[in-house]
Amino acid sequence: MRMKLRGAGVIAAAMALVLVSVGVYFGYRQVSQPGCSGEAKLNVAAASEIAPAIEKAAKAWVDGGAQADGVCVAVNVVQQEPVDVAAVVAGKHGVALAGVGLANGTATMPDVWVPDSSTWLLRLTSAAQGFSPSNGQSIARSPVVVAMPEPVAQQIGWPQKKISWLDLLGQLTTGTSIKPGIVEPTRDAAGLSGLLALGAQAGTLGAQAQSAQTAVLRALASGKSALREDLLAKFPRSTDPASIAQALSVAPLSEEDVVQYNSTKPPIPLAALYLEPAPTSLDYPYAVMPGTDPMKAKAAEGLFRVLTAKDFKNDLGAQHLRAADGTWGDGFEAPAGAPSPAGTPQVTKSADSGGTAAGSADPAVVNTTLATWTAVTLPARMLAVIDISGTMGGKVPSAGNATRMKLTQQAATRGLGLFSDDWAVGLWVFSSNLGGGKDYKELVPIQPVSSGRSALLGQLGAIQPKKGGDTGLYDTILAAYKNVQKGWQSGRVNSIVMLTDGIGNDDPDGGISQAGLLRELNSIKDKSKPVQLIIIGLGDEVNRGPLDQITKVTGGGVFVAKDPAKIGEIFLQAISRRPNTN
Repeated sequence: MRMKLRGAGVIAAAMALVLVSVGVYFGYRQVSQPGCSGEAKLNVAAASEIAPAIEKAAKAWVDGGAQADGVCVAVNVVQQEPVDVAAVVAGKHGVALAGVGLANGTATMPDVWVPDSSTWLLRLTSAAQGFSPSNGQSIARSPVVVAMPEPVAQQIGWPQKKISWLDLLGQLTTGTSIKPGIVEPTRDAAGLSGLLALGAQAGTLGAQAQSAQTAVLRALASGKSALREDLLAKFPRSTDPASIAQALSVAPLSEEDVVQYNSTKPPIPLAALYLEPAPTSLDYPYAVMPGTDPMKAKAAEGLFRVLTAKDFKNDLGAQHLRAADGTWGDGFEAPAGAPSPAGTPQVTKSADSGGTAAGSADPAVVNTTLATWTAVTLPARMLAVIDISGTMGGKVPSAGNATRMKLTQQAATRGLGLFSDDWAVGLWVFSSNLGGGKDYKELVPIQPVSSGRSALLGQLGAIQPKKGGDTGLYDTILAAYKNVQKGWQSGRVNSIVMLTDGIGNDDPDGGISQAGLLRELNSIKDKSKPVQLIIIGLGDEVNRGPLDQITKVTGGGVFVAKDPAKIGEIFLQAISRRPNTN
């Protein structure tokens, strides 16, 4: 039985050491081959489930006299979780991916990376302009399926009935007998694929779309796991009806996960449901990293030819994987009802649309989906501060001449609709001279959304721009920071989200200067009680330089909606920002 190494740090480290040794062995064997000289050592990082197949094919290639332009080739294959390599790439390019965090110190930058899904490349190329791997073609496939314990699947008609997405949505949003789960989609490609598919289907429900999408997210979040092994362990381990009723009953997983799980002969096997339209498959792209030495790049071309040869399909079959065309080779144990071919093919997008992507994945959709997921599933303590200066009454042609104020209200209202009752939210407005010698005014103090939702919605809907009002930005930032810091709560992200037309600090009464604000913030900030400041600027007149300096002190960031009509997307990205909490 093949043991999967996702999440098993000690075992993975030991295996990596073994594989490094194997790589040295490949090199030694090749140096002794006649007809070539020198050595090009190709370092390959691959997802754990496909790494053994790559290792086997690479060894045969090297033993048979692998070379690139007369130079001997050595191949070192290391199993690396895609999220760990993604963290290394993101760190090198100075960007952050939602949920990924910092590199763990065990992964390094390879010459060739074979993650489980092109969505990793999509997310990275979308975030880091300098990241542009070459090739990117699929070498394997594993469809993403809806996994259910067979008795549960039989209750809803499987295998005789063709289960639809609407059937599943109904079970998730209105039923109580189904206990859903998901692997954290910011860190797992199969979880992300399932989330995208469910979200897309909920989005077809017209007026009920937003409520259905939120209900699906919350249902999945109730059974989420950080690792696939943890999620799989939640499926029933006994045929006792009570055990089945209490255990996990549905989750999006890869076909490979289901086949591997069933190969262990569990008391209750998993059924794999192949719903249409099919979720984005795991497609195992062969990505040659930018900056790879030209000779190594030549070696990578040779290895790619080996991994796309006919014989490789059988190596994949032994690892419960399909070939890139969705068919399977010898040794593949297909789940009941599995079609062939199955899954979504890889689609290569133009360079200006974000590089290579799997299936129909779109970077904007992926980013928005993950931002929404984060907003729904990670409750926070937040003070929303909205600009009501006169310029917020300006009309936006791209939004049907709605005012900036109206668009801001709509974005904040939609965001509030996503927040669970576990959130704590307050509302301020700011301009100039709003009473008591202050440029800001509290409308709703920070309080649990469970008790304050109606008050927040009422106050949001009543906000109006102040005719001729200026922008007391710096005084408001300092006051808001002190307010959130005073009531700081452990275990939550304590944050200020400020929405402004971004023209800058324009306070007729003087107020604090930027230099004074920076001194004050540096003086009062407490690393043990972090408060992050998120500033969302509207329009193309945003002067983000001073704002970046401020958020560099507080943590957080500046997000600019050059087209105010897109503030909803920017708002989601902003509120999903999550630093480490204490």
